[in-house]
Amino acid sequence: MARDSEKLNRLEDLKTKLYSKNYEMKIRSDMKFHHDSLEHKVSDTWDKEDKKFLLPEKIFMQTSIFKKFFIFSIIFFVLASVFAFYNFVGKGNTISNENIEISVLGNAFTGGGEELPLQIEIINRNTSALELADLLVEYPRSASSDLNKDTEKLRVSLGSIPSGGVKNENIKVVLFGEQGSIKPIKFLLEYRVAGSNAIFVKEKPYEVSISSTPVNILVEGPKEISPNQDISLRIKAQLNATRSVQRMIIKIDYPVGFQFQSARPSPVIGNNIWNLGDLPPGGEKEITLTGKMVDVYDGEEKNFKVWSGSENLVDKTEIGTVFNSLSHTVFVKKPFIAANLFINGVYQNEYAVDTKSKLQGEIKWVNNMDTKISDMQIRAKLSGNALDESKIEVKDGFYNSAQDTIVWDKNSLKEFADIPPGKSGYVSFSLSPLALLGGTNGILSDPSINIEVSIAGRQASDGYAINELKNSESKNIRIITEAGFVSKILYYSGAFKNSGPIPPRVEQKTTYTVVWSLSNTANNISRAQVKTSLPPWASFVGPVSPPSEDLSYNPSTKEIVWNIGTLMRGIGVTGSSREVSFQIELLPSLSQLGTPPTLINDTIFTGQDDFANVGVRINKSSLNTRLSNDPSFPPTGDRVIQ
Repeated sequence: MARDSEKLNRLEDLKTKLYSKNYEMKIRSDMKFHHDSLEHKVSDTWDKEDKKFLLPEKIFMQTSIFKKFFIFSIIFFVLASVFAFYNFVGKGNTISNENIEISVLGNAFTGGGEELPLQIEIINRNTSALELADLLVEYPRSASSDLNKDTEKLRVSLGSIPSGGVKNENIKVVLFGEQGSIKPIKFLLEYRVAGSNAIFVKEKPYEVSISSTPVNILVEGPKEISPNQDISLRIKAQLNATRSVQRMIIKIDYPVGFQFQSARPSPVIGNNIWNLGDLPPGGEKEITLTGKMVDVYDGEEKNFKVWSGSENLVDKTEIGTVFNSLSHTVFVKKPFIAANLFINGVYQNEYAVDTKSKLQGEIKWVNNMDTKISDMQIRAKLSGNALDESKIEVKDGFYNSAQDTIVWDKNSLKEFADIPPGKSGYVSFSLSPLALLGGTNGILSDPSINIEVSIAGRQASDGYAINELKNSESKNIRIITEAGFVSKILYYSGAFKNSGPIPPRVEQKTTYTVVWSLSNTANNISRAQVKTSLPPWASFVGPVSPPSEDLSYNPSTKEIVWNIGTLMRGIGVTGSSREVSFQIELLPSLSQLGTPPTLINDTIFTGQDDFANVGVRINKSSLNTRLSNDPSFPPTGDRVIQ
């Protein structure tokens, strides 16, 4: 019994050590010194089955608290997933878009710009309710059929739709487009389900055909045109809707090669946007425009695109809502018979020349047909306020001054009686413009010369029929204004009192007055400016007279600039010249002894002729101490003395 009691006590002691926190440390310490006795104790106390029993328990003690928590989390997640799967699948609580039905009741066609009423029915065949449901309606705002570009969006809150429930919603949309076009409408049902924050979407597409446009557009114009020929288009816009339209505009996209000339009424922005204002039902507006097709070739197609719509309140150059659009195509075709006018060897639509230039005109003609042309005639009609009839010269033709027309026909050129296929040639004339100052000092306003060339002939067709062949073109010659610029230097006269010796002395200062005067005849000159600079031995003193003139001096570059702005027509002719004065100072050096030093360098006047649309430039050479414009200046007062 005592022995059993002793074994029991030893067993309890080992058990206490086993569950102690320092057990491992004690084991390692014992293993270092009493290895044999330790094996003996284990051998006497434990058998093999007891060792197997202690091994899992020891492993469990070595597992950290974090690992225990991680294992617990995995178990909880698995149980939660099983529970969710049971709720949504096991109980039959599945939500599917296939169980949602969206029906659209309404016309499949509508008039452009008219309200289209639609009834939308939504049926929920799911076993669960659709919560926080919204109906979204998307349709094109303008005539475009692309929902990704310009889309009108409408959102309607539907609340909750219970299982088996039905929701009906009435909406109205307004569609635009060309007659016969198809416009897409997209219905989107957004909803949530109980226990989830996810948003689910059910989509229903719908299409509507445009039966009529709100605005009818009609374009009247030629279907064929020859290169460099004038073209006229008439655009009509009529409101076809039952409601009035506010701030309606017309915009035209011109093809490459079209040069705008004029329009009635005039465009409000640029040369291609018209404001038609408010149109009542049935109201009509008309636009007539003219232009010329230049730099085009035989066989080309030129397309004019006409847009109608309401004004964009943000960007006035764009259409806010497009009502309708229409294209008008013009085919470029080589004429049967052609006459092209060259001025001074150049072929273009407009020219700019000065009054001193003599104009040499040459009309090149050609028969482009496969048959001969009889009785060909070329006429050049001359007009314009700058035409000098006394200086018109014609070769092989006749100038009729009563009609201001030059005529070439078979009476002056025998070859014009019959022109073989492919035959070409030319006729010529010359003229000169009038001076811009008309009688009693009057001024020609917008001086120009217009030349309209026409060619005609006869072609024999099958039988006894005769076809009349015609073609024409016109040229405009604008006369450049005659600007005058005077640059002079004074000492004894002018706006300021000058000081210093005359003639100038070495290393002594002498001041001078510089005067610039401008005149202008026929056309306004914009961005007018005079510019010069001073040599190293001269400096700017000032002041400026009149002080209102914008004259500046840059000390680092020694540059003087007079910014005039716009030089009006008639300045210096019917009224006073535009003038400015300022003072400069000369300090001559010994090296300039016996010479007349330069006071200002070359001076340049520049500007833009607003009518002729060309630059104006006048160069003036540098001025020295020889003051030829000052009547009181002595003959020997220019050279530097000691």
